[in-house]
Amino acid sequence: MSPPLPDNLSDILRHLEACYPREGCGVLLRAGESGPWRVRPLRNAQDELHAEDPVRFPRTSRTAYAFEPREWLGVLLEAEARGEHVACVFHSHVDSGAEFSDEDRRQAAPDGQPLLPGVSYLVIALHAGGVRDVKIFWWECGFFQGRPLLLDFEPVQPLEIP
Repeated sequence: MSPPLPDNLSDILRHLEACYPREGCGVLLRAGESGPWRVRPLRNAQDELHAEDPVRFPRTSRTAYAFEPREWLGVLLEAEARGEHVACVFHSHVDSGAEFSDEDRRQAAPDGQPLLPGVSYLVIALHAGGVRDVKIFWWECGFFQGRPLLLDFEPVQPLEIP
């Protein structure tokens, strides 16, 4: 059974559409198992990593994402202070499908076990800047499982990153 998500994903979709033609990313935070959801966009630091070390980080933000480490730490500390936990990591795929790629799997489970246990992954495919497909993935029985989400996509305005 796939993990829960908020009913309204428009803030996530706005953020990712605003990042196009680069991959956007962020997290969904939640207080407890039934508390309110909070969308927290994060800056994709992949281009900076690539510029510093293109051998170790051969991809750019067109095909990869990486949370900026200090911002990510700040989000984790802020969530802890608010009694929240990371429930879902979201990111976009630019002009490709919403599959959980081999790279996504390596990042989420580098040693064959989830780096963030209990956290799901939402992948949104963007084509020409608009949402084309959305899928959710979660760890179950030693593998990432996934299913498509059926959403009504409407043009949305960009969401500012705090």
